[in-house]
Amino acid sequence: MADAKPALVQLLKYVKKQKHTEWVEEFHTCNGIEKTKIWDNDCNPKKGAIKMAEAVSRISEATKGNALVVSDVGQHQMIVARYFKFKILNSFHSSGGMGTMGYGLPAAMGVKTAAPDKEVISISGDGGFQMNIQELGTIAQEHMPIKIVILNNGFLGMVRQWQELFFNKRYSMVHMQSPDFIAVAKAYGIEGMKVKKREELAGGISKMLQSKDPFVLEISVEQEDNVFPMVESGASVADVQLE
Repeated sequence: MADAKPALVQLLKYVKKQKHTEWVEEFHTCNGIEKTKIWDNDCNPKKGAIKMAEAVSRISEATKGNALVVSDVGQHQMIVARYFKFKILNSFHSSGGMGTMGYGLPAAMGVKTAAPDKEVISISGDGGFQMNIQELGTIAQEHMPIKIVILNNGFLGMVRQWQELFFNKRYSMVHMQSPDFIAVAKAYGIEGMKVKKREELAGGISKMLQSKDPFVLEISVEQEDNVFPMVESGASVADVQLE
């Protein structure tokens, strides 16, 4: 083992630097197409309902990327991973590929307990949030100042997206009838606010972050908003969909 390093140095003499210029140029071209078709439209829409990426981007900007973010499972999970500009190592908490809907709220409680001095934001969809909504009671009782964001599109969004794209919008068991989340939060003694219009978004995020107590911010987002790019099951990366 003592001679391994000198041997490696000798071998490096024979390694030629490769620039892969054509590949890099192709990458930048594709990246530019994605930015124009997806990123710009999702983060900075000019009209219509609030988009998921827009909401997450505004939260990222307001926190300067310094929050610890816990996502539930669904479209918003990918949106958070994609559009929140994290500045702190190990600051994104997710169940990953486990698909554990309901993970977000209780996991945020654990993160806040481990890092009481950090801003902890739980981001859920209207479906996943209801699976552990009762934990609002624990949050209120233990006075845990977690910021809870609900991106409400009235659907089980991920399943709905697949049904839209691959089953001609034959929606089955994906519509959601949710309670009044803000009223439920207030019933537990937790302050909340519902944002319906783009003009209210910045103010709602600011009010949430300024609160020293737990806070529920419900944001009504575009109902048929999709997450791109994506690759259909069984397809290759060359068949990636951008729209």
